[in-house]
Amino acid sequence: MITITSKSTAIKEKHQGIATLLAFALLPLSGFATDIYIPSLPTMAGEMHVSSIQVQLTLSIFLISYGVSQLFIGSVLDSFGRYKISLISLVIFALASFVIAVTHNIYLIYLMRIIHGLTVGAIIVAKRAYFVDVFAGDKLKHYLSLFSIIWSTGPIVAPFIGGYLQAAFGWESNFYFLGGFALVLLVLELIYSGESLVHFTEFRFRKIVDIYLTMIKTASFSLGIVMLGLAYCMVMIYNMTGPFIIEHHLNLSPIVAGYSSLFLGFAWMVGGFIGKATINKPFFKRLVVNVGLQVAFVITMIISLNFITNLYSMIFFAFIIHVGAGYTFNNYFTFCLGKFPKNAGIAGGLTGGITYVIVSFLSYAIVNVVPAKDERNLSYSYLILILLSVTIMFIIFNMNKKAVAEPASEAV
Repeated sequence: MITITSKSTAIKEKHQGIATLLAFALLPLSGFATDIYIPSLPTMAGEMHVSSIQVQLTLSIFLISYGVSQLFIGSVLDSFGRYKISLISLVIFALASFVIAVTHNIYLIYLMRIIHGLTVGAIIVAKRAYFVDVFAGDKLKHYLSLFSIIWSTGPIVAPFIGGYLQAAFGWESNFYFLGGFALVLLVLELIYSGESLVHFTEFRFRKIVDIYLTMIKTASFSLGIVMLGLAYCMVMIYNMTGPFIIEHHLNLSPIVAGYSSLFLGFAWMVGGFIGKATINKPFFKRLVVNVGLQVAFVITMIISLNFITNLYSMIFFAFIIHVGAGYTFNNYFTFCLGKFPKNAGIAGGLTGGITYVIVSFLSYAIVNVVPAKDERNLSYSYLILILLSVTIMFIIFNMNKKAVAEPASEAV
């Protein structure tokens, strides 16, 4: 272990509060990069003369690169610091956004979305680690439980803004907005923020690999990440299919699609608030109750389609299911990030990385098997993900029973 204090870029004490607010402000960046152009997906497909699957792939490519970035960036941040890497990433992210805005080449957009994912991964992991660097104890636990709530402002606000930008200026304006947003935060970071890492870990490949293996071999940590992936995949499935259902099947406008995504973003936030409110309740019991309610509501949704199918019924059931997804995500995210405080960068990167790799592959696979056709297909997609969640919860339940039984048998 090498101890280095980066005094030249350290956060000034008088700016600590603003630096913390900026860290929170950057957490929703991944949600903005994913969701702001969701209402524009059908228009993009039409104007570029590509299929819906090709334009949906821009979401999956971002998620894959975002996930892969987080897998390795944590060790880099723990060795070389958070601040400068964040600043460089913001600049590159802004430039990639402007390139997307001026091109209509889907393959160039794919490349820029890869760059988006890599840079956003670096920024988000750095800002998650910031809180573990600066805070401890109950205050850290409090901030960690706020992560999914703050992050959810992206999915709430972004599609709402994107729907109006699409209607007024076209799909390109979404990416001009992203570039401008990144540059504003870059300037504020330069003025008010700084390096939060005090103890720099020596970058030794073997040692880093051992840390990764230790984390992955911790079953509760790994299964928690799988639950995170399944929870967020429910949201991503709607993001990839909802606009096509609303604009093509129901013949409504991109603004309606934006309002619908805005409403469902609140669902995720509600789930996060409920998770924070019940944080002191028995962990396993509250998660079992939550997934049980999701099963009940998705079955009710499928049955109801025999009697009613419209925008309101779709959004009603999606809202309830997304509340459950937000609840699951809040609980397991707090658990996973607090599991290895001595290697916060790696733990945060591994958690986010594997989560988004799961989401990217699983959501794209489900959309291909169950296309963006109508509300019934959306309900089947939810059912697949919820049944997978039940399976994982069953595995966790059995592991929990074994863990309780083993000490008891040893005592006898």
